[in-house]
Amino acid sequence: MSATVSRRADVRGAGEAGAANLRALADRANFTVWNKDSLRLSDLDHQNHVNNAVHAVLFTNGRFNFIQRNLRPHVAGAAPLALVKITIEYLNEMHHPGEVECGTLIRRVGRSSVTFGQALFNEGRCAAVAEAVMVLLDPETRRAKPLPPEAVAQLELFRPHRPV
Repeated sequence: MSATVSRRADVRGAGEAGAANLRALADRANFTVWNKDSLRLSDLDHQNHVNNAVHAVLFTNGRFNFIQRNLRPHVAGAAPLALVKITIEYLNEMHHPGEVECGTLIRRVGRSSVTFGQALFNEGRCAAVAEAVMVLLDPETRRAKPLPPEAVAQLELFRPHRPV
């Protein structure tokens, strides 16, 4: 699995977003943008709970929908966003059948990067939290390129008023 997994109570990374406690994302009140998915029978592992690899897929769905609705209209052309880092903390098991809600917010906006904060909620509990860093790429050179000012302004609307 490509995710960095940490069971420490305090996960630190670069910048102000990394300095904040990752588990602070476990509060539903942090989020205004939601994506809902159904848990599938095929998501289960041999222990009869949702496989850890599926969490990364659910977080991806949340980011994709956030990007399509809130960022893509402000980024010209087909400039791709590349995932360069993801950290996931697994907090509670999830079981089939059920639904999972993915909350997505913006923790940091850089020159060419966006740091997302996310949490998965199932049956009234936070099942996992994640921080993901994505970089806007020039479609021809495949190198990082600056986010357009209108995209930065849009992303800033989804930063919480208090650090999480």
